[in-house]
Amino acid sequence: MGLLLSGRPSLQILRLLFVVAAIGFGVDEGQACAICFSGTVITPGQKLDSADEAVLAVPLADRSGFRVIEIVKGEVPANEAIAESAVSLDVPKLATFLDGGSAVTKLSTTGHGKPLLLFRNRMSETWTGIGVIGEQYAGWLRQLAATKHDGDGLPVKLWPSKVMGWSPLTDAQWQERARIVLPYLDADELLAAEIAYGELQRTPYRIMRGLKPQLEAAKIRFWIDDPKQLSRLPVHTLLLGIAGDENDAAELEKRIDQALLAQDTANLSAMLAADLELRGPSRLSWLHATFFADRRRTLPEIDAALLALSVQGEADAAVPRGQVIEAYRSFIRARKPMAGFVAMELANWEAWDATADYVDIIRSNVVKDPAGQFAILSYLKSSPLTAGQAALLPAAE
Repeated sequence: MGLLLSGRPSLQILRLLFVVAAIGFGVDEGQACAICFSGTVITPGQKLDSADEAVLAVPLADRSGFRVIEIVKGEVPANEAIAESAVSLDVPKLATFLDGGSAVTKLSTTGHGKPLLLFRNRMSETWTGIGVIGEQYAGWLRQLAATKHDGDGLPVKLWPSKVMGWSPLTDAQWQERARIVLPYLDADELLAAEIAYGELQRTPYRIMRGLKPQLEAAKIRFWIDDPKQLSRLPVHTLLLGIAGDENDAAELEKRIDQALLAQDTANLSAMLAADLELRGPSRLSWLHATFFADRRRTLPEIDAALLALSVQGEADAAVPRGQVIEAYRSFIRARKPMAGFVAMELANWEAWDATADYVDIIRSNVVKDPAGQFAILSYLKSSPLTAGQAALLPAAE
């Protein structure tokens, strides 16, 4: 039996929509779909945000502990002594999460007389040290800590995930933080550079675009070609899309072609997003023909193209969101079994023009993946057009 009976939604589709409603899946931007997460990276900046106290401390002469020399955050007595037993040296794994890649950087916790950066929460008696950093960076760290103000969490797009995560920062606070960290991306101090990079990689793309006046395209090109900075390539590629010119677009397109020949998706979504930033809507027809209409494309390649569109749609600038929505609808028609991939994004944007597409897809039962079905039903549950579109469809045979 089909999902739709003549003239009205079938009992089956109504039951499915009821299940979605009962579970509370919804399309609230504050909720993240656990299916979409591939991992979590906690940056030093996030640790600084969550800590109640942060200090720079140097070892005592007798090596029995540490002495506070700079207060970065919180109410800590000057020159306070911290017993060695109260310090845990937790060298973090600072990993990029662009395109699913990862790069582990080991930060020194003993370095030529430099102080240790220590964090602590009120409920804990233990300080956590994440690495050494020069005393001259104390003021910069205080600036960075001051960009987080008390307030409710806000939904923010986390590249490359197509779901929403929570951030305690408003757009204005993100703008302030991005301006503070940008000059330190290539700092000689390893921990300072890692803090800056970690914060920039979690900066919403719409905020990153606002850095254009401060970006130096020549410097970014150097970073991209530097093999020592390979783990940062996706972020650098995005920055080049913002700061670059037509020559950079042409070079990106060569690299995209090479990546497709090699079926290498390591940096593909960032290159596509940067290309769209530089070329604008003129590249949408090429993207559809290359990734959605071409049946030779692999799932990671298709996902990279969707991710690039997602970033541009969220920014709603170089490629207007309305045109991204139309590109998504073209994807739905070309790749019906994958139609659920974009359902939650369309719902987040309240793009209800795809309702008829999704009602037809549910009726034809072409989506076999339960996660995809769930995403589509969630969209239909939220769409004010669902009942009317379902009634217009002919009965299933």
